[in-house]
Amino acid sequence: MVKTNLDVGRLSERFRMMLRIRAFEEFAIRAADEKLVLGAIHPSIGQEACATGICAALRKDDFLLSTHRGHGHTLAKGADATAMMRELFGREGGICGGKGGSMHIADFSVGMLGANGVVAANINIAAGAAHAAKLMGQDKISVCIFGDGAINRGPFLEGLNWAAAFKLPVLFVCEDNEWASTTRSKDVTGGDSPGKRAEALGIAAEQVDGNDVMAVEDATTRLVAAIRAGGGPRLLHAVTYRLLGHTSVDKAAYRPDGEADKKWTNCPISRASTLLTGAGMSQTELDSFRSNAFDEMQAAFDDAKASPWPNTVNAYADVQDIGALQPLDT
Repeated sequence: MVKTNLDVGRLSERFRMMLRIRAFEEFAIRAADEKLVLGAIHPSIGQEACATGICAALRKDDFLLSTHRGHGHTLAKGADATAMMRELFGREGGICGGKGGSMHIADFSVGMLGANGVVAANINIAAGAAHAAKLMGQDKISVCIFGDGAINRGPFLEGLNWAAAFKLPVLFVCEDNEWASTTRSKDVTGGDSPGKRAEALGIAAEQVDGNDVMAVEDATTRLVAAIRAGGGPRLLHAVTYRLLGHTSVDKAAYRPDGEADKKWTNCPISRASTLLTGAGMSQTELDSFRSNAFDEMQAAFDDAKASPWPNTVNAYADVQDIGALQPLDT
């Protein structure tokens, strides 16, 4: 049956972004398997609708703070895929000069203030960025994406309290994928939801199906408009699922057998594909979107692999206080 009330153009655009995120992460996992990336890769496969829908509702100059699982957020905010891949490889031309890697990737030119390897640490940074914008009289907002595991750490209370006390222009997004590393979050979390905790501090909260990219975008758009109009902080609880393990090498043996397998048909890309097909889009066109995403990330992968290592003379560049340290010999 054809869905006549579907914005096919907008959904197809979001679908292409989700495919780009999926392809980027598949190549990042391949790079880790081939020892081209040293250190952990934390895939967000299955969570592409959150990154895509949230960032679609933001301006380029809005701030974004992410987690150790932040490739999709960074790409959706507008960062260059090739520079991102070079960064993961630690190569020259990386988006952070090859120094940040996967867990600390950033691109200030598109408002992406950084991923963060410390769970919940980005929450206070986001509140600080929002406070700075308010003090400077800017109408930009700060958006902080964190996982369900982060709500049980101190910065969650600290950051939300500060934002509420000073009515800061910040959107807190709990990207709830059900698992805090290797622990099911609900087993170690008291209370009903992140939204209830936010409401206890006077912050309005909303829950959304985090696998429905259009619903995520629509909810984010409403909340961003309220924040930008001076309404103070908001919280969005996006319920999704992490299809792979905590890292690229984690087989997720702690999950019940078959749990993840059942979730694949409900993943954001599968759902969007079904909607587009139902709206009359041909399989050939959908396949072309997939091929374009794959080809783009294949080119980024090949470019990063061929890129040189950074010059060691730059080892201490970007360091605020180097004291008596001297650059390494080249």
